[in-house]
Amino acid sequence: MTTPASLPVTSEPTPAMRRFAAYGWGNVGFLVLVILWGAWVRITHSGAGCGSHWPDCNGQIIPLSPTLETFIEFTHRLTSGLSLPLVIGLVVAACRIFPRGHRVRAMSWATLGFLIAEALVGAGLVKFDLVADNTSVARAITATFHLVNTFALTAVAALAAWWADPRRTFDWARGHRHKGLAVLGLAAILLTSMSGAITALGDTLFPTTVFAEGGLFAKLQSDISGATHFLVRLRIVHPLIAIASGIYLISMAAALRGEVKGTPIYRTGTALMHLASTQMAAGFVNILLAAPGWMQLVHLLLAVGVWTAAVLFTAVLGAPAETAEAPVPPLS
Repeated sequence: MTTPASLPVTSEPTPAMRRFAAYGWGNVGFLVLVILWGAWVRITHSGAGCGSHWPDCNGQIIPLSPTLETFIEFTHRLTSGLSLPLVIGLVVAACRIFPRGHRVRAMSWATLGFLIAEALVGAGLVKFDLVADNTSVARAITATFHLVNTFALTAVAALAAWWADPRRTFDWARGHRHKGLAVLGLAAILLTSMSGAITALGDTLFPTTVFAEGGLFAKLQSDISGATHFLVRLRIVHPLIAIASGIYLISMAAALRGEVKGTPIYRTGTALMHLASTQMAAGFVNILLAAPGWMQLVHLLLAVGVWTAAVLFTAVLGAPAETAEAPVPPLS
């Protein structure tokens, strides 16, 4: 039976749909800011700024005499908390504007679900002291799962805004015959980002100076020696995975986007190519500069950008050819 989510609707978006899309993209932007601030909490070793207390901070609802670490951690909690009413507003609007069974409704509810999961993971990090200077295997594993949930949250929030335009259809069975290659690209990004989360944790807990004592190659040799912490030894893994994934993403997007400019498949494929190329360059710079905090934030921002572009590219490939390869004005 055909559901509203799979109907090939190509009508113009209503004013309400346009407002929803603007709100949805604003929500995505705010979530990205919260993600970056969460990384800053890790970079500044501020995860224990509120002690092991959650949701209160050091036994107080509002810390009255906060240290810098407490201020950074408490600000992250405030911005994270503000995400909840914003996402609830997204769900309410989706239920009012779109019919039952519509994919925008599904993505809005999924956004709320992953946001709640994100809060629970954050609470667990605090309650089990997997913050600040903790160098355990448990923290490394939790960091990877946290990253996966964060990316899932970003993906569904972006799709809720993207599909608010009824001209952007989706029918996986009738989509591009090579759409599976884009799914493989998503898996490659997740694997790369999970290894990146571990590397970023190692860079925070065990800062490095690449150009000291013999240069980059001497530092790499030192990092992989058995005498170093496992987080240091794993540093070499992420760049290798990232290079392979980056080459794959750029090649895949170039091959599948087609040559007709202005189409959704061309625009999203081109965006993915450019972001992946920029991210590879940023990763190289990050290594050369010994991963300073500001560069880690830039690297993370680009990672979120690559992931979002790949998600939208996959969504376009999952649409019938008549919509994916036909010029569609952007929803404004």
